[in-house]
Amino acid sequence: MKLLMLAMIAAMTMAAPLLPVAARAQSCAPEDFEGARYIVCTVDPAHEQLRLFWRNAGGQPYRSFSALAQSPGGSGKTLRFAMNAGMYTTDFAPLGLYVEDGRELVHANTRESDHSSGPVPNFYKKPNGVFYLTADGAGVVTTDDFLANERKVVFATQSGPLLVADGKLHPALIEGSTDRTRRSGVGVCEGGSVRFAASEGRVNFHEFARFFRDGLGCPNALFLDGGRGVGLYEPELGRNDFSWHGGYGPMFAVVQ
Repeated sequence: MKLLMLAMIAAMTMAAPLLPVAARAQSCAPEDFEGARYIVCTVDPAHEQLRLFWRNAGGQPYRSFSALAQSPGGSGKTLRFAMNAGMYTTDFAPLGLYVEDGRELVHANTRESDHSSGPVPNFYKKPNGVFYLTADGAGVVTTDDFLANERKVVFATQSGPLLVADGKLHPALIEGSTDRTRRSGVGVCEGGSVRFAASEGRVNFHEFARFFRDGLGCPNALFLDGGRGVGLYEPELGRNDFSWHGGYGPMFAVVQ
């Protein structure tokens, strides 16, 4: 009898890894850092289908996570997670570089800000940067670095400012700044994992960048969006956000 019970336990243990990924672990969870709370979603691009979406089969921007969830990259696919993938224009087009399935649909934006007075818009706070995916993994680099070095990119999106580059915070970020709002971003972290973060409350850029570097262990991280433009889809957390100005542009997504 004892041998039979041991054999049954062993069989159950060997069968456990065959369960679907979604049943084994939750990709997103709250994390606290220096008194602020964030929702952090961790993705392993080597084993999960992380990609970018912008337009549907009819050529129109998805605009909402609900629309994307209805057809996330083909029949039989399920949307596990999504986040808006950077800044976009009033017609929901990417403001800068956008590559989807190896095709460059929008060229890199290397323009300077045309604001002669007042604060520089976030996208144009140089250096800004690019998040990209290749067959070998993910990366976050400055826009200049991306354009100067050829890569076989499958997906890419440009945003700004670059929060952390090789472990150093963006030089324009001010410690103790009163410019506080909700923020979202993405980092490439220890072991090649990709970590998305959205603050639940208001934080400044310096705090947000430190969270990626010191809290999440990401030597390279990119700001995506802020204020009421922060968007997250995560059914297990009951999140299906909608943008305050009618929708989102490009979106990160994990499908299975």
